[in-house]
Amino acid sequence: MTDPVPGLTPLLEAVLSVGTELELRATLQRIVDAAAELTGARYATLAMRDPARDGLVRIRTAGPPVTGASPAGRGTATANGPETGTPPGPEADICLDVPIRVDDEVFGNLCLADKACGPVTLEDEQLVRLLAEQAGIAIGNARLYETARQRERWIEGASAVTTTLLSGGTGADALTTVAERARILAGAAAGIILEPTDEGGMRVVVASTPGDPAGIVGTTVSPGSPLLGQLLGGEPVFVEDAATDPRITVPARSRFGPSMMLPLQTEGRLIGTLVLPRGRGDRPYTEVERLLAGQFASQAALALVLADARHSRELLAVYEDRDRIARDLHDLVVQRLFATGMMLESTQRRNAAHANGGSGNGRSGDAGTGDAGNEDGGTGDAGAEEVSAALGRAVDELEATVQEVRTAIFALQQPPADAPTTFRGRVLRETAGAAAVLGVRPSTRFAGPVDNTITDQVAGRLIAVLRRALAAASRRPGVSRIEVVVDATVALPDGRPGVRLTVHDDGPPDGTDVTWESAL
Repeated sequence: MTDPVPGLTPLLEAVLSVGTELELRATLQRIVDAAAELTGARYATLAMRDPARDGLVRIRTAGPPVTGASPAGRGTATANGPETGTPPGPEADICLDVPIRVDDEVFGNLCLADKACGPVTLEDEQLVRLLAEQAGIAIGNARLYETARQRERWIEGASAVTTTLLSGGTGADALTTVAERARILAGAAAGIILEPTDEGGMRVVVASTPGDPAGIVGTTVSPGSPLLGQLLGGEPVFVEDAATDPRITVPARSRFGPSMMLPLQTEGRLIGTLVLPRGRGDRPYTEVERLLAGQFASQAALALVLADARHSRELLAVYEDRDRIARDLHDLVVQRLFATGMMLESTQRRNAAHANGGSGNGRSGDAGTGDAGNEDGGTGDAGAEEVSAALGRAVDELEATVQEVRTAIFALQQPPADAPTTFRGRVLRETAGAAAVLGVRPSTRFAGPVDNTITDQVAGRLIAVLRRALAAASRRPGVSRIEVVVDATVALPDGRPGVRLTVHDDGPPDGTDVTWESAL
């Protein structure tokens, strides 16, 4: 039985085949292959009018080059790189050129060449035009699907970044998270973040690359750069080829091609710039990708601001809690210890006075009782001296405890994440760092106005000696207690005021002492 409408069955099959795909690249490949099969052409190509919109330049069959040197066949070869999208030359014997329209716009031209079974017929042209009409619908659907998929990925990525940033971490970790996620979503060769500098330029602070980021982090954009005004003004910048664009002057530009530079700003506050460069020769960014990446940058900037505010609130809570602990220590512990020390000193003085008075009474008796009195007085003197010595040790321990509590109060008042700016804070940082190695926190005491009298030069030498002493103590076995004393009230042998550092540990057999002195 003959087909009442020749070519109708293959056309229906081609239309059904084209309509089954949702992915744009696969849809275009099916269109090209179906056109070649319907007409018997050995060469078919679909050249896009606007490659930047969909990131594609040309789709073709796996046939011969434009010279028609070899036979063609069905295939999956695609081209989306540096090709120009021009139709084959006259050597290919072009037999049909049909535009494909999507939403009243020409998407591209479907070119057929080298028909194997004679010249092109009116039937061939009608079949291809019908296929082109259905292809336009399929391409529109594929575009919608691809846009929806891309939007979904970017939304999920932005949500993941927001969740990560608000879950904690440092500022550097937050920027790295933004750069890494944006690089993956954009299919870029790198994710780079620049921050404004005090000199009016910008500097690369984070670079996320699959390979070696050497030569990127630390790169600066000096004032006067053609792009700097736009970046500092919060404007997005899109570059077709970073390696050849004269506006880009950084050395690493030779590694990259199409690039997006997106502002990280919210409510007029510019945090920095997110740069997403692709590799040399990679396809350009589409309008949809630019739009979605810009929305991602805006949401990431808001998340960075919220994360920074959250971190500031947490630090404020820590500071307030430390202030409360410091006040409690000062108002309760220190005052009670000080009062107890005064009571012990008073008891020590009364005990000494009583011992002296008891000895005098013992000597004033008769001969018999005098001997007994002397004997009792001697025993009384020995007991009084023992009590006085015990009281003296108790007073010394209380004074040492007061000093350690004051040191703890000072440490609580220091910002936890900032480097110490005072000499006392530097000493406490060294002892705290040694605690992780030693397994025990050294006891630290200060005497005198150490922050006001010790110069930076003397402080540097003292810190170096302290560091060596703590390191030596960590290597000795059996050390369970270390005492560090910095005394700024000592007088040197020549009479000059000085400072003395003493580091004592209880390691066997009799402990080790390190003493260092210097003039102030």
